Amino acid sequence: MTHPQTAPTYPAAGVSRPHESAAAQVAGAVTYIDDIPEVKGTLHAAPILSNVAHGKLLGLDAAPALALPGVHGVVLAADIPGNPVLASFGQDEPIFASDTVQYIGQVIGLVVADTVMNARRAARKVVQNIQPLPAILTVGDALQAKNFVLPPVNVSRGNASAALAAAPHTLTGTFEVGGQEHFYLEGQIAYAVPKEQNQWQVYSSTQHPGEVQHWVAHALHTNLNAVTVECRRMGGGFGGKETQSGHLAVWASLAAHKFKCPVKLRFDRDDDFMVTGKRHPFYFEYTAGFDDTGLLTGLKLMQAANCGFSADLSGPVADRAIFHSDNAYFLSDVDITSYRCKLNTQSHTAYRGFGGPQGMVVIEAIMGDIARKLGMDPLDVRMRNLYGVNERNTTHYQMKVEDNILQPLLSKLEQTSSYRVRKEQISAWNAGNPVIKRGMALTPVKFGISFTATLFNQAGALVHVYTDGSVMVNHGGTEMGQGLHTKVAQIVADELGVAFERVRVTASDTSKVPNASATAASAGTDLNARAAQFAARHVRDNLAAFVCGLDGCGAGAIRFEGGQVISPKTSRCFEEVVGAAYANRIQLWSDGFYRTPKIHYDKHTLTGRPFYYFAYGAACTEVAIDTLTGENRVLKVDILHDVGTSINPALDIGQIEGAFIQGMGWLTTEELVWNAQGSLSTHAPSTYKIPTTGDVPAHLRVDLWPEPNREDNVFGSKAVGEPPFMLGISVLEALRDAVAQARGDALAPLNAPATAERVLNALGAQACASEKTE
Repeated sequence: MTHPQTAPTYPAAGVSRPHESAAAQVAGAVTYIDDIPEVKGTLHAAPILSNVAHGKLLGLDAAPALALPGVHGVVLAADIPGNPVLASFGQDEPIFASDTVQYIGQVIGLVVADTVMNARRAARKVVQNIQPLPAILTVGDALQAKNFVLPPVNVSRGNASAALAAAPHTLTGTFEVGGQEHFYLEGQIAYAVPKEQNQWQVYSSTQHPGEVQHWVAHALHTNLNAVTVECRRMGGGFGGKETQSGHLAVWASLAAHKFKCPVKLRFDRDDDFMVTGKRHPFYFEYTAGFDDTGLLTGLKLMQAANCGFSADLSGPVADRAIFHSDNAYFLSDVDITSYRCKLNTQSHTAYRGFGGPQGMVVIEAIMGDIARKLGMDPLDVRMRNLYGVNERNTTHYQMKVEDNILQPLLSKLEQTSSYRVRKEQISAWNAGNPVIKRGMALTPVKFGISFTATLFNQAGALVHVYTDGSVMVNHGGTEMGQGLHTKVAQIVADELGVAFERVRVTASDTSKVPNASATAASAGTDLNARAAQFAARHVRDNLAAFVCGLDGCGAGAIRFEGGQVISPKTSRCFEEVVGAAYANRIQLWSDGFYRTPKIHYDKHTLTGRPFYYFAYGAACTEVAIDTLTGENRVLKVDILHDVGTSINPALDIGQIEGAFIQGMGWLTTEELVWNAQGSLSTHAPSTYKIPTTGDVPAHLRVDLWPEPNREDNVFGSKAVGEPPFMLGISVLEALRDAVAQARGDALAPLNAPATAERVLNALGAQACASEKTE
């Protein structure tokens, strides 16, 4: 008899279920890469890191390292049997620095030893002979020197210059927003194991096993079918393991190749900070034209992305920043120029939102400033500029917004958050409190869902039904805590009409589903759950055809639900049908493939339909600042977010809450600081501050918009990984509102992250302005 706690439940999808690994995770019973039992003879590697931001590498003296106990040797560029350049998009990043070093923390080589601590100690003993060269360490210097990793890009519509000249009002300014460290709980790690006949098994904490496979094969000068990459789960990724996990896999594999034994490479937190890229910092210059009602009539916007020393994913990141410079607003006459600046720092990379947050944060700052200049409520200005329905509904990259729910969604949140009443209460509070000032903002999100590179919008999956009726699924997506495997299992369970508990999803593995795209762009469930659904449907159709032959009915009359296979004549349990089908040699496994429809995109003109649909949301945030210290706190947050018909509301709400807090951290406490020599000073939790539980407001309310996806997406759902990250922009806009109210002159000269120091400086400018007025 089935125990009540494990009783099957139906349907599987559309209800809140725990993450498939949650119980095992809290019990410490799941396996991450570092938990995999090590093969006998495993060695450990540690990186030799450049201590100069830019210079000629004249040589290394490894003798002091080799003299230490347990050290087996070093791995350098000369030990690479294949191409010495990583197989990355830009083909501009050496596997190991050889002639030139380009940032402090660049990997020159590896020390390999019998223990991880022996390897790390020895790596720090390697003596570097580097002749320093001039280093570019600021975006301003890169712009002046025209030092770019990729050519500039321009996207325009209408005549921005003419619109600005005719505008009743204009606003000119600059804005800066910093980068962000991924700070995944599980650091970067790879474990490379040589197999028979020159084959390789690589365990990698990666969002993109297929790319790791490609990079390793490229470096080892072998075929893709000789390299198998596996990842059961990551302890967080956030984009930081989309490309940059590949570096560690390549390095570990090269060490394993040289020493003919398994090699593990696991960064400590400091090295992880120093080696890997971050979210791209951006610098903006803009001129906005608008009328007396706050309607934006013209915009010229310059975006300068700090890309670091190589291209990595900077091209598509900067492109998406262009795409999302409108956020929720129709831009009639606009001219956007994007510079992809090369600096002597870590090569910045994917991060949740992938350039979208940087594009959105500047247009929201502009909307807030327009409102303050006109003496209007910022929400009224935002509502005035929203995309329309059947008018003012084409983006500046020529995509029609066909699923617009912005106006009703914002109006609903305005009502449920008591926005107008609270604005009056805040004004009264500020009038009576000279030290603690409050501010509030309600900001929208419109985020495009799909990879902008159309070819990545495809996925495959395998579904196996065993003779006991249990089901195993494998797909090309990766699990990083977001619940992808849980949602895929829910969809497959309902497709076969079995209980969720009967479905198990196995590790992502390049030997099972080949050529899979990265789990990124918020498309993990859209792509992989649909592919798995199609695979399960093939098996179901096979079973339906078998049953209709038994019962003399049409296959369309067969239903799979509640663990039963139901025909017009009788009902059989799923396990019985599976057993009988096997006895009659019916195929009980299948593959499934999905490609996103409708999308097309010209990467040369940045026009087309790069996104299948948009996900929408809005957040209303209230903050308080201390005008004597600049300290600030988030007091209250109300969120209304659009996830379509939720496959798993608990997982979706968890994603929304986590994304909001992470976005808040990006714009408030998480400050990356490079010193005058180009060394990252904030490379540990002692100096780099992510939000803690104490930063989460007591009032954090999340409601889901009650409407399915208008496009034909799996279960009627919408992506939820990245879109809610931009809800955190409401925190920055609320802080800027509080600063403006404290200053009393309608100005909010506040860049991000809005640390206490920056808030205090923004407030301090009031005294200077007053002195000039006097």
